[in-house]
Amino acid sequence: MTDDERFMALAIEQAQLGWDEGGVPIGAVLVHDGQVLAVGRNRRVQWGSAIRHGETDCLENAGRQPARVYRTSVLYTTLSPCWMCAGTALLYDIPRIVIGENRTYSVSEDLLRSRGVELTVLDDPTCLGLMDKTLSERPEIWAEDIGEEV
Repeated sequence: MTDDERFMALAIEQAQLGWDEGGVPIGAVLVHDGQVLAVGRNRRVQWGSAIRHGETDCLENAGRQPARVYRTSVLYTTLSPCWMCAGTALLYDIPRIVIGENRTYSVSEDLLRSRGVELTVLDDPTCLGLMDKTLSERPEIWAEDIGEEV
């Protein structure tokens, strides 16, 4: 198992927890120098939050870090980042994002690449399955999550 697969497995665990809690199954992991700094999951439904996506939850859980830590870290996320999460990654100059799947959603990838962020898409079937289940069983919370109406 590669490091990318190992850390993505942790993000998938977070996504599954989010689904089991009634939320959107998106998980994230922040890794610095091969060590997990934090994990997170989408908690908008669970916490009644406007901004607790998987990536923002993960970064919040990492706490305050020096800029040099973010600039040498990797963000793992089960789904390609939305505009808000991409903006957060750009703000902190995170140089690499590993994405579980981007078939469901990929709005920010061109922006991230244009700013020099390396994107690695794993096209993971578990990640895709979680989002397929969300679109079929909880379309209203997915639409809300990305700022759309059903």
